[in-house]
Amino acid sequence: MTEKDLDTRFFEAVEIASKMTQASLPQDVQLRLYAFYKQATFGTAKYSQSENFDLRNAFKTNAWIQISHLSIDEAKENYIEIINSLITK
Repeated sequence: MTEKDLDTRFFEAVEIASKMTQASLPQDVQLRLYAFYKQATFGTAKYSQSENFDLRNAFKTNAWIQISHLSIDEAKENYIEIINSLITK
């Protein structure tokens, strides 16, 4: 049996995450998942000082910027690891 490719494992993890409730996840985990998802699907965050953010979006953007040094594949791996750690608890 061959190991599933990264994209398949990532999209399976996204499917699992989409079935989780926000209330079941601590906010720091939600922010990390958001950041890894954005990095994995959009690449490095592009931020402009002139953008008008509410506090919630500022936290989300900050989380994404903090991991912007990761490659798309590294972000996918990190996302998968978090989801796997959550479902094995």
